[in-house]
Amino acid sequence: MHRKTVEETVVGVVGLGTVGEALLGLLSEAGCRVVGVDRDLDVLARVERRVKARGEGGAFDRPPPTLTADIGSLAEADLVIEAVDEDLAVKSTLLHRLHGVCAGTTVFLTTTASLPLFRLATASRRPERTVGLRLLRPPAAGGRADVVPTSLTSDDAISAARELTAALGLEPAAVEVQAGGLATGLVHAFVNRAAVMVAQGFAAAQDIDTAMRLGCGLPSGPLQLIDELGVDEVHAGLTALCERTGDARYRPAPLLSSMLDRGTLGRKSGQGFYRYDDTGRRIAAADAPRVHGGSPAAPLEHVGVLGSGTMARGIAEACAVAGFRTTLVARSPQKASASLAFIEKSLAKAVRRGKVTPAGEAQARACLTTADDMVALADCDLVIEAVAEDLLLKRSLFARLGRVCRPGALLATTTSSLPVAACTEPAGRPEDTLGLHFFNPAPVMKLVELVRTPATGERAVDVAHAFCGTLGKVAVACPDRAGFIVNHLLFPYLADAVRLLDEHAVDAADVDGAMERGFGYPMGPFTLLDSIGLDVSLAILRCLDTEFPKSGYEPPVLVEELVEQGFLGHKSGRGIRGPRERVSSGATRNG
Repeated sequence: MHRKTVEETVVGVVGLGTVGEALLGLLSEAGCRVVGVDRDLDVLARVERRVKARGEGGAFDRPPPTLTADIGSLAEADLVIEAVDEDLAVKSTLLHRLHGVCAGTTVFLTTTASLPLFRLATASRRPERTVGLRLLRPPAAGGRADVVPTSLTSDDAISAARELTAALGLEPAAVEVQAGGLATGLVHAFVNRAAVMVAQGFAAAQDIDTAMRLGCGLPSGPLQLIDELGVDEVHAGLTALCERTGDARYRPAPLLSSMLDRGTLGRKSGQGFYRYDDTGRRIAAADAPRVHGGSPAAPLEHVGVLGSGTMARGIAEACAVAGFRTTLVARSPQKASASLAFIEKSLAKAVRRGKVTPAGEAQARACLTTADDMVALADCDLVIEAVAEDLLLKRSLFARLGRVCRPGALLATTTSSLPVAACTEPAGRPEDTLGLHFFNPAPVMKLVELVRTPATGERAVDVAHAFCGTLGKVAVACPDRAGFIVNHLLFPYLADAVRLLDEHAVDAADVDGAMERGFGYPMGPFTLLDSIGLDVSLAILRCLDTEFPKSGYEPPVLVEELVEQGFLGHKSGRGIRGPRERVSSGATRNG
């Protein structure tokens, strides 16, 4: 590497915040001689504790990095990585200082994600030796990073930077520069909304993160991501975006400001939305036991599913596979027969893929029956309504369920965006009604949002939790508010992404690529919109906008125009990303 082996190469890291500390660890593991510099003595002490803890755990079989507040210790460095705050003046001043300290051959790498690289390169007084190292999230082995030169960067400086990132196990992300900045803005607005949700007491941080990971296939939940990036860096990024755009969605949540004041900065400080040990590993919180004041609830035996669409069929299949006696009721004999045939075909496919054993398939077939009259639900212990997102239709069905079903039976709606209480009120048994929002495909997706209304009884909640566990699902509890957790956070993010197409000369594919390769999301926002369906997305946005006006749910005009013209996404063969085959992933597709 630059005529030296990895072990002979001296690499400096200036700024030991979230990104700098992560780079320090990767460099040490790669075998480089590392010098970490930070002017904050508390930061140096914290990093030293973590380095020592990792060394005691056997993480290092070579000398640990040198940690110092003296920038002059970088005089012999072959490469220096600047990882200080995302501030043009701060970075420019530091690079200029490094120029006076380091040898003329030293290569500088700046970790800026959004500042003008050419300006920083000239501020260093050695633009031919200055390279951008763009990281959209803190680096880790197997992660992604782009080496970004300017027109003035020399070939050997580019080669040295690329050899270094390869030695660290970082793969090129190939993220277009403008798209990377826009993607970062989308993520900042997304995590900011999650912080507001925590501050409102709507749901706990862990429940929000679990819902977004399992419901959308994200590599980490939004609050965990804030901890990884650093509360201070997220707050600074939001502040800069708010000042530059005047857009209120970027105004840092008051909770982030108070955390910043307290010094609870996330993983780097050992305390943020979660707690971390001296090695930087998250300390798992003990789950609070569920307490039920009355006698233990009787286990469910017979489950009814009302509906014959994709979601109803998937829920019925999951119930039958779990061993529940399951009755699916459709609105006609033909719909009932078609539903049974569809589920049997799905079970056969699951056997071929090794997801269900032949014995399990036989058991599921034996457990499942269909009917076209709601009287068949009379002796069910639980009935799950899974029809279209139409409030009047759902209310009419719950009025009938209240008359048909036995006393004590639980009645649940799978609504994804309507208030549960409004759907279930006509049943006349508020203590036994709740929401069970499954995600599509129901046999596969692990998340269920368990929604309790103010009147839902503890017995109903306990029984529903146990039921979800038997299905192999993770139930995340949340109160009855339109959008619950996932849609409340997901759809303003998707709407923000669509508005980028109106506000910037950017390609949808580039933004998707930045989210997928830069942040590790399974789908970018436009691919996800095409997968969910633009018509479904428009309906959910309208519902959320009615419930929460002027809160970021306003349907973008572009989506309304596309739906009018028949651009519905994968279902119609054309969407925002153009003609495209259906994409399979862990991302949510609401039913």
